[in-house]
Amino acid sequence: MNHTKENIAPIFSDSGADNCSTGTSTSTTLAKKKKGKLVFFSIFFSFLFLFSAFLMVVALVERNSDNEINGGDIDKIAAHPIIKSSCSSTLYPELCFSSMSKVSGAADKIKSPKDVIELSLNLTITSVQQNYFTIKKIISIGKSKKALTKRELTALHDCLELVDETLDELFKSQQDLKDNTSSASNKTTISQHAEHIKTMLSGAMTNQETCLDGFSHDSADKKVREALIAGQMHVFHMCSNALAMIRNITDSEEGDDMANQYSPEGNGKEWPDWLSAGDRRLLQAPTLTPNVVVAADGSGDYKTVSEAVAAAPEGSSTRYIIKIKAGVYRENVEVPKKKTNLMFVGDGRVNTIITGNRNVVDGSTTFRSATVAVVGDGFLARDITFENTAGPSKHQAVALRVGSDLSAFYQCDMLAYQDTLYVHSLRQFFVNCFIAGSVDFIFGNAAAILQDCDIHARRPNPGQKNMVTAQGREDPNQNTGIVIQKCRIGATKDLLAVQSSFPTYLGRPWKLYSRTIVMQSDISDVINPAGWFMWDGNFALDTLTYREYKNTGAGAGTANRVTWKGFKVVTNPAEVEPFTAERFIAGSSWLRSTGFPFFLGL
Repeated sequence: MNHTKENIAPIFSDSGADNCSTGTSTSTTLAKKKKGKLVFFSIFFSFLFLFSAFLMVVALVERNSDNEINGGDIDKIAAHPIIKSSCSSTLYPELCFSSMSKVSGAADKIKSPKDVIELSLNLTITSVQQNYFTIKKIISIGKSKKALTKRELTALHDCLELVDETLDELFKSQQDLKDNTSSASNKTTISQHAEHIKTMLSGAMTNQETCLDGFSHDSADKKVREALIAGQMHVFHMCSNALAMIRNITDSEEGDDMANQYSPEGNGKEWPDWLSAGDRRLLQAPTLTPNVVVAADGSGDYKTVSEAVAAAPEGSSTRYIIKIKAGVYRENVEVPKKKTNLMFVGDGRVNTIITGNRNVVDGSTTFRSATVAVVGDGFLARDITFENTAGPSKHQAVALRVGSDLSAFYQCDMLAYQDTLYVHSLRQFFVNCFIAGSVDFIFGNAAAILQDCDIHARRPNPGQKNMVTAQGREDPNQNTGIVIQKCRIGATKDLLAVQSSFPTYLGRPWKLYSRTIVMQSDISDVINPAGWFMWDGNFALDTLTYREYKNTGAGAGTANRVTWKGFKVVTNPAEVEPFTAERFIAGSSWLRSTGFPFFLGL
């Protein structure tokens, strides 16, 4: 659970890069200052731990009080056939039973498996809200004592944003259940809503991990992490249980639905369902009429992209187009969750460039380092470059972070070194894009498909290894993974000349159930014959899901590939059909709306 990308970064960086020595003329003074600061931090974190312990004691008292009041319900919960069946399908059954027992009269209220899921979601929402107040309290105490670093404050504010996103995803899951319950044809509609609920719960779980990952850069960070971990992991486990229950009651129905919905031969060069015909036209049309224009030279409605985003409507159900004229825009842009259905249209990927240089070494978190961060659902972009110029010595430095559900990118470039493209969560599609980087340069835990893209490793620092992917699936029921289909995997010019000095691999397992599929792609000889690399010893080698199917090129040979239990060279197309756009991201409707060219099947 605590395998963070930050923890592994030093293995791939220059030795001594973060350990530069200073002069000795002021060593005594510096030592005294350092000692005083350490004492202060020690006192602060002691207080922080006491506060965290107090919160846990309060929670235990409340739980025990509930159990005493509802003592008669505990036996009913354990014996209730529907609750017993539902909880037994989860990874954390004891938590499932104990959480239900806290609700007065729960056993009498449960009439169906969906009732169990709905109650579980209600309890999870309450826990998320409690985490919010814990984070706010830590920020308040830390600021008053001046005992938090810039990055720790940034990470705590990241957590607040992720709490907000988690609540939104849980509320959407609740609404799907209610819509399903109100339907006259209950049996068929739960499978129609199930994939969306799975996506929302998978995203909510990822948010908990992301919050904790922000506190993994040094020892002080880790102390703040310890103050948060119990609450974050409680929510993670509660979401996991709800996700398992959804899968348990819908998988058989979904199998029937898919048999009716998908033809075995596929639909050729098409787009996922969630891209409408109108959006597809927008993505491919040579010209279009924008709502507003951004121009660095002052000839448009705004001079910066951030200003245009801030002025865009909130909660829009129709497409809002922001034209970004040729120019270099040096800014960090965030598209928050309230800004839905926005579209960025550039003047070509070599002409319209949004660039920044935030990075972990200079005090950012990985999450906040993104030059452009997109969260509002239904985001589209075309003909733009997203860039982070921090360089290979600055460790994690993201060019583009995406947590926007049903988002798509066409003819865009993502350029950086470590952690270039952060496919954070939910459903995403990239077509005809160029992604360049070094360590883990496509990473995250979205359900992300990259089609017809050029994916190039570039020259890193001496001693570093290149990893094309680092997928972050943490739970076997999450419907997430990175799919690379009909792409070209190669190297930039600066790496080609020296590629024998910098081993490059298709990926490594960031989290326990890491899942990456590379199929029907051209792989150059930049990829090491082993194909894949370990994260930390035997970690995740049995539980990961790495697949290769019908790849070509000098680096596609599988004779010397790794022999891990979780890796497989696939020859039967039926085994990879679930990872096509049509199946993996329910693609046939929303992708059609973008107007981008795409393949639904194999």
